[in-house]
Amino acid sequence: MHPLTASTVLLATLGLATSASAFTPAGNDLVYDVGDETFEGYLVTAEGEARGTVLIIHDWDGLDDYERRRADLLAERGYDAFALDLYGQGNRPAELEARKAETQRLYENRARMRRLTLGGLAEARAQGAAEPAVVMGYCFGGAVALELARSGQASNVEGYASFHGGLTTPEGQQWRGDAGPVLIAHGGADQSISLDDVATLGKELEAAGTPYEIQVYSGAPHGFTVFGSESYQERADEKSWAAFLELLDEAL
Repeated sequence: MHPLTASTVLLATLGLATSASAFTPAGNDLVYDVGDETFEGYLVTAEGEARGTVLIIHDWDGLDDYERRRADLLAERGYDAFALDLYGQGNRPAELEARKAETQRLYENRARMRRLTLGGLAEARAQGAAEPAVVMGYCFGGAVALELARSGQASNVEGYASFHGGLTTPEGQQWRGDAGPVLIAHGGADQSISLDDVATLGKELEAAGTPYEIQVYSGAPHGFTVFGSESYQERADEKSWAAFLELLDEAL
């Protein structure tokens, strides 16, 4: 297939060639509880027997159609997908300061961050999502995915992926040899998360013996997978998605 033709097909598949209003989710929004808090995630299942489950962790604006589209694409590939909610039902901050406040609240309480993430995974399994699972996230969600990977608290999770996510290991935490495989997809022109952060993480993973792969895409800014945004870079999005599908093929 000619490269331009292949690109056009991928864009159409991801919904990039259509307006946001044209998107019709294939799955269903799902209200669930973690402790005494109520959340609203999104579940879509594969046709036939699923190969496993992908847990999707949202960006700092909360769960929206971006994560729903990614989940639908994964279901088409034969995976169950659950996009969890870390903010609470109806809490989808639109203003910059509100988004900062929501993420900071979780960064300052890592135990709660992990508990809510594990609660989303438990809900997916309670709804019949296939075993095992891979956990992935975008931006803030990428940092959450790595938080869970370091913790060792998730059972039957076979891999983790971060797309333009935060990479710093908090004080008092460290990587373990059995935490991977881990995929890091990073933009070379990211002004929020530096290449020094990438290098530091690589050294930590190597020292711990954690299986990992780090992909850096030249010229790609922070948020390079967010289609329809000024940050979107088609080449980096395609390559990082292909790397993630390869991780799923190997892990599930």
